[in-house]
Amino acid sequence: MALVNEHFLKLPGSYLFSDIAKRVNTFKITHPKQDIIRLGIGDVTRPLAPACVEAMHKAVEEMAHAETFRGYGPEQGYDFLIEAVIKNDYVPRGIHLANSEVFINDGAKSDTGNIGDILRHDNSVGVTDPIYPVYIDSNVMCGRAGVLEEATGRWSNVTYMPCTSENNFIPAIPDKRIDIVYLCYPNNPTGTTLTKAELKKWVDYALANDTLILFDAAYEAYIQETDVPHSIYEIKGAKKCAIEFRSFSKTAGFTGIRCGYTVVPKELTAATLEGDRIPLNRLWNRRQSTKFNGTSYITQRAAEAIYTPEGKKQIQATIQYYMDNARIMKEGLESTGLKVYGGVNAPYLWVKTPNGTSSWKFFDQLLYEANVVGTPGIGFGPSGEGYIRLTAFGERHDCIEAMRRIKQWI
Repeated sequence: MALVNEHFLKLPGSYLFSDIAKRVNTFKITHPKQDIIRLGIGDVTRPLAPACVEAMHKAVEEMAHAETFRGYGPEQGYDFLIEAVIKNDYVPRGIHLANSEVFINDGAKSDTGNIGDILRHDNSVGVTDPIYPVYIDSNVMCGRAGVLEEATGRWSNVTYMPCTSENNFIPAIPDKRIDIVYLCYPNNPTGTTLTKAELKKWVDYALANDTLILFDAAYEAYIQETDVPHSIYEIKGAKKCAIEFRSFSKTAGFTGIRCGYTVVPKELTAATLEGDRIPLNRLWNRRQSTKFNGTSYITQRAAEAIYTPEGKKQIQATIQYYMDNARIMKEGLESTGLKVYGGVNAPYLWVKTPNGTSSWKFFDQLLYEANVVGTPGIGFGPSGEGYIRLTAFGERHDCIEAMRRIKQWI
């Protein structure tokens, strides 16, 4: 008989956002006349940039003619997009990459979850806490996370590095060696960042301890402050210890289009049990060639248009729209006396619940008394307890109305 992967059975009953959806649906059934404002899930609301739409129309037209039709594309991505990525996202920051070091994907979530395919199941793992759930869950699925300790909400083989208001959301460098460390900056869910000097400490730690950093930079386009690095490769030596993940989902509204990319430098290696050093670029290329058929040509042409002069202006206008939402929300929440973090270099606001209220209780209060949906902080890890995440990706009028309701409620 076929046997299941029993590691999947260790996972909590459902994904965080599925739990939220169930609670919201229950509310809608019992309060059918109430208008809900959703500021929980980080999905975008602004339409695609006209430059991207035009590029997609042109690509579709190409597919309608035999002489310009495209079938299977390269699993690694088309050179036209890879070259645009390198020229626009890295070269201006003094970072030089070869085409073969950039892998186009269908969004950062896929690659951050799948990168573990090329790493042994018994590597030790370290995460900042709170954290994007996919990092933990994907390690649970392959047996790398150990066993869930019910009393603490922590996995036995995972080292948690708390990020709270008490330490200004700056994770402490571990006092022991860890094989794999996940970093996400600007951070989801807290919206906080690391300065270049703080990120350098992590690169130095990784180089000294032969640690692999998995660096999720999905929100780098929202960075406003000059001392916050957009790429980990701005730090000397990072190519020897880090893989970087990027996404067009929030940068250019591609949540429904699906496109991003992963950078795996050729000088990055990991060891076998015998001590041989193996280039991870080679392994990831093999993995993608086997399990991934590539992102569609039409989608990649749309992504390429992001880097045109018109595309850059249009994308920047959308990013500014969301960041203006974040400012409006931050000011509104703070006027009620709530403690609010983030919202400066990222479209996320991390709100401290008042009077020691638990995350889920505050979620329910916000839903039932203000008809606003957030995301309970505990869903992102033990250190998220006592917080709730709100996103600035909504329509402007919804963000303004949500703040009015919260002010009236608080």
